[in-house]
Amino acid sequence: MKRAASILLVLAVSVLAFSCRSGNPKGRGSIVVSDTKAGAVTTQYAAGFSVRYTDAGCLVDIQDPLREESQSFHYLLVPRGSKPAQVPDGYTKLEVPVARIVCMTSLQLSNFICLEELDRVVGITSTRHLFNPTMKQRLADGRTQKIGIEGNFDNEVIIGLNPDLILISPFKRGGYEALKGVDIPLIPHLGYKEMTPLGQAEWIKFIGLLTGQETKANEIFAGIEKRYNDLKALAADVTARPVVLSGELHGGNWYVGGGRSFLAQIFRDAGGEYFLPGDENSGGLNLDFETVYSQTAHARYWRIVNSYAGQFSYDALKAEDARYADLYAFQNKGVIYCNMREKPFYENMPVQPDVVLADLIHIFHPELLPADYKPVFYELLP
Repeated sequence: MKRAASILLVLAVSVLAFSCRSGNPKGRGSIVVSDTKAGAVTTQYAAGFSVRYTDAGCLVDIQDPLREESQSFHYLLVPRGSKPAQVPDGYTKLEVPVARIVCMTSLQLSNFICLEELDRVVGITSTRHLFNPTMKQRLADGRTQKIGIEGNFDNEVIIGLNPDLILISPFKRGGYEALKGVDIPLIPHLGYKEMTPLGQAEWIKFIGLLTGQETKANEIFAGIEKRYNDLKALAADVTARPVVLSGELHGGNWYVGGGRSFLAQIFRDAGGEYFLPGDENSGGLNLDFETVYSQTAHARYWRIVNSYAGQFSYDALKAEDARYADLYAFQNKGVIYCNMREKPFYENMPVQPDVVLADLIHIFHPELLPADYKPVFYELLP
């Protein structure tokens, strides 16, 4: 318990500081050419990007971690204003640090919030679940503007923002083909494709490269990694591992992550088991209610993240679909809930996997954490 208390003390401090503040002066680092020098970026968990340093500059290779045969993207990062370097075949040159960026997702935005680099974000899409006060102020005074939503971007607004690049999710259906006509570099950010929590969080290093904050990004991630792995170790040897279901019905289908997905991994790290233990899919699956029901006969918990106006409850859940009441987790009051109207889940979660893990451990194995632990994102629905 002493070990758990010390871990939670560090975790609590990190939450208050948004799990991201390094305490170092805000600087403008530059690309280095040797991975032995301070500030060099390497990846250990992220499967979607890799970094190599050469005399020409920093080579960044981006690949869909779920589909090796998909299109890949290659960039040569060079210090802004430096003399033109020879660009390797197949690579596109980008000058860094980048001053003006458009973000398309909350996951991307979380990296800039964590690095305290919101002054570089001049455009964003939806603000439906935006909590960050700095970004809200930037929107209010016009320093950052809304560019529309996926499938309906306002190209005139985008061009008027004069961004150096636009961060995209190229394998989503979102009208990105239309953006190719604005003649602005479209750079993939594939953190959402990562299969592990630390892999997703490690994309902060990619944004560190673009903003000249490599050292800071490395320091932040090192803290996230240590806290996550310390918590993971607490639950590593538990013998009773509760089964967990996730998601809800939408349009007659129950969309769930596969057995090798991000969610399945964090449930396992918290000392639980995903309800599709033998499934080898890393992406999402569409299942009907009967299939979900047949595989959740002993699923003790059911994780739900939604945006509900008012007080969410078991009655509200049953009102959405009466069949929900037949699920074992419903009958045994095992719904794990997060309301995105009240908590900055998608805005913070990508860079706070340690906090998410602590919440889940608190629910699955409360004896492993101090009795006064206060959940941040997930709580059992009363």
